[in-house]
Amino acid sequence: MSKKECEAEYEACRRRRLLRRLCLVVVFLIILVLLAILIVWLVLRPTKPQFYLQDARVLGFNLSAPNLLSSTIQVTISSRNPNSNIGIYYDRLDVYAAYKDQQITPAFSLLPLYQGHKDIDVWSPYLSGSFVPIAPFLCSSLAQDEASGFLFLYVKIDGRLRWKVGDWTSGGYHIFVDCPAFLAFDNKSGAPVIRFQHMASCSVDV
Repeated sequence: MSKKECEAEYEACRRRRLLRRLCLVVVFLIILVLLAILIVWLVLRPTKPQFYLQDARVLGFNLSAPNLLSSTIQVTISSRNPNSNIGIYYDRLDVYAAYKDQQITPAFSLLPLYQGHKDIDVWSPYLSGSFVPIAPFLCSSLAQDEASGFLFLYVKIDGRLRWKVGDWTSGGYHIFVDCPAFLAFDNKSGAPVIRFQHMASCSVDV
């Protein structure tokens, strides 16, 4: 092997060693960053937000053939961030009413917002839908509930959130909120009104 070939081989080996070292350094730094994020996450332990259905009022409720429902429901929902060191970005929150697991109103989109530590936010959207098609058995069930004077609905929220710790913001997480609303029909006006006089706690999945 000539001198030039030996020098070329030596340079190639040196470059390979430098490349391996550089890769090891990069991997080590990535592991350190991920470990730091994991430690912060484990120490802070973010707690999912709390939602409450404060009020619900059905302003319109009409069944028409064939299997169509027109309704207007005003709800008041509050959300509390229980974390002392973690903020919450609500990127998307879609609210709608459901009966026996079927959506009966179009979704109302709340404005995106940031919820600070221990903050409380309140929304009062109108959930309104005209001639929304529903399953025939649901139409019959709704008619029976209306005749009995009681109606059990769910106010549901489907959305996306992100956690904020200092200058670090997490990726997006799916949030699903389920709020029960037990209504009783007013015999005088024929319109359903809210039965409970206190806040109803909602189940929250993140």
